[in-house]
Amino acid sequence: MARSVLITGCSSGIGHDAAHALAARGWRVFATCRQEADCARLRSEGLESFPLDYASEESIAAAVDEALSRTGGTLDALYNNGAFGCPGAVEDLPRGALREIFETNLFGVHDLTRRVIPAMRAQGHGRIVNCSSVLGLVPLKWRGAYSATKYALEGLTDTLRLEMRDTPIRVILIEPGPVTSKIRVNSIPHFERWVDWTASARADQYRTSLLQRLYEDRGRDRFELPPSAVSRKLVHALEARHPRPRYFVTTPTYLMNIARRVLPTPAFDWLIDKG
Repeated sequence: MARSVLITGCSSGIGHDAAHALAARGWRVFATCRQEADCARLRSEGLESFPLDYASEESIAAAVDEALSRTGGTLDALYNNGAFGCPGAVEDLPRGALREIFETNLFGVHDLTRRVIPAMRAQGHGRIVNCSSVLGLVPLKWRGAYSATKYALEGLTDTLRLEMRDTPIRVILIEPGPVTSKIRVNSIPHFERWVDWTASARADQYRTSLLQRLYEDRGRDRFELPPSAVSRKLVHALEARHPRPRYFVTTPTYLMNIARRVLPTPAFDWLIDKG
C-alpha cells in the first residue's frame, strides 16, 4: 500500500512542487488548497486534491475526514506548508492583521496537526513536517507579522517534537530562505487591506523601500533556489530512517543561523539592516 501524505498550500510554489515530487516517488498525495478552482487544476494534473483552508476549523475537519476516509483511517505524513505574508512596519500593523495571519500561519497549522495525531498514534507511526522559514530564525524589517508567526511555529514545533519522543511520531522543521514562489504577489492584498502606509510616520520609507520590493518584479534573488530544493529536503525528512529535527534550505538560512549564534546583538542587527 502506498504511503500517504497530506500537504497544504499546493496551488503553487513549494507545496505544488512537493506534491508532484512525492507522487513521482510513489506516495499517495492529498494535495490541498484553499480554493476549489486550484484543487480542480491539481486534479487535472493527476493529483488527489480537495479544499483545506487553515482559517476555517470546519474546512480543516472536513479535509482530515476526507483524507482518512480515502485511506481507511491512516495517514503516514503531514506537511504543513501553507502560509501567507502581510508586509508592513510593525507599528503600522493593526490587531486584525496579526489575528488574521496567526489564524492561518499558526493556529490552523496547530489545529490540523492535532487532528491527525490520533490516527498516527493508532497506526503506530507518522511524520509531521512543518515548513518554517529563515524568518523564523532571524527578523527582517517590514516582515514582522510573518516572522512572528514563524518564530511561534518554531517554538510550537520544537515543543511538540520533545513531547512526541515517547511515541513513534517524528516532528520535523524545514526552514527555507529565498525560494521561488508567489508569496510576494499573494501578500499584496493583505498589505492593501491592513496597512495605511500613506498615513504612516514611515511613508517615505515605504515609497523608497517596501513598495518597490512589493510591486516590482525584480527577478530572482541572488541566493534564490527553486521549490525543488525544498522538496529534496522534504523527501529526506519523510523517508529517512532517522530524520533530522530541522533542515535548512538556501545559503542565507545556513549563514543567518551561524550569525545569530556567534554575533553580539548590535553586530547582528547591523548585519540584518545592511542585508
